[in-house]
Amino acid sequence: MNAVTISRTTDISILVEWRMEVLHYVFSIPENADTHELKQQNLRYYEQHLANDTHIACMAYVNDVAVGCGGICLYDEMPSPDNPLGHCAYLMNIYVRESFRKQGIGQLIIRWLVKQAQKRGISKIYLETSYMAKHLYRSLGFEIMEDMMIWKQE
Repeated sequence: MNAVTISRTTDISILVEWRMEVLHYVFSIPENADTHELKQQNLRYYEQHLANDTHIACMAYVNDVAVGCGGICLYDEMPSPDNPLGHCAYLMNIYVRESFRKQGIGQLIIRWLVKQAQKRGISKIYLETSYMAKHLYRSLGFEIMEDMMIWKQE
């Protein structure tokens, strides 16, 4: 494999471009769909959360070519015995372009983001995953939480 580097990025235009690519892929959004409002909401998200340091985004590069991305949202929940300070994170937007998959790049992105959370004293990290990526996350120490549920307004 070629040299892979992972680095933090705060370039909102790049982040929004990659976020939209991820959303098109994950949600099978047709290329001709009107995603203007979704793009604007993501732009606002990055503007707010990069400014107050509650989101850390990174890019993966192979020989200086961007091939993947990832992010981690930092927030607090109520303190509990398994998280006395209440600091936690949500791992998201882990994505590697198809021609670069199965080369360990996703794993490098995840490890880099987890390390960023650990540097901030965070030891509880949540995520949502596809069936295909469960093995990857489990190999990195993530466990399935069978008691979680989600409510979505209709």
